[in-house]
Amino acid sequence: MQVPLDISFQNSEPSEEIRAEVERQAKRLEKFHGRITSCNVTVIAPQSRHQKGGIYKVDIRIAMPSHRDVFVTRSHEDVPEHEHYAVAIKDAFSAAQRQIEDTVRDMRGDVKSHEVEDHGRISKFFAGEDYGFIETSDGREVYFHRNSVLDDAFDRLVVGSQVRFVEEIGEKGPQASTVRAVGKHHLD
Repeated sequence: MQVPLDISFQNSEPSEEIRAEVERQAKRLEKFHGRITSCNVTVIAPQSRHQKGGIYKVDIRIAMPSHRDVFVTRSHEDVPEHEHYAVAIKDAFSAAQRQIEDTVRDMRGDVKSHEVEDHGRISKFFAGEDYGFIETSDGREVYFHRNSVLDDAFDRLVVGSQVRFVEEIGEKGPQASTVRAVGKHHLD
């Protein structure tokens, strides 16, 4: 980190034990991205030490290059394990790690794009031969095979069945890599 780790405490006096755990977790984050600019951590103790069942909360702000900051606020009232500071800290830093990994992938351009499904209907069907053709909305025919039909729906398909599919170019032209049968109530 370019700027020293900043740890603050709310509702409690600073604790060397908690500080050591935060430092250990912050050091671990540098394995996931070596150019972290700064890390600010606030450990919020339960409001009253006399009250049983208080939950620790941990807020983290991590500054990264290109203004790609990571913010984590862990305040799960329904997680009784967060009564212990170490669990709350570990959970918060695990969430920060996932966000850093996502941000680094995004910065490298490694974000996976989702394929868009087209809509069509079965125009030809050869059940005994395990293939058929889908008529697209623009009138083209796209080949599909039994293996590309999801949810074991191949045997339920008939000419006229409405489907959504992902088109790709195969050895002999356009083919559907994924075919999903849709009911009439799913149509646009």
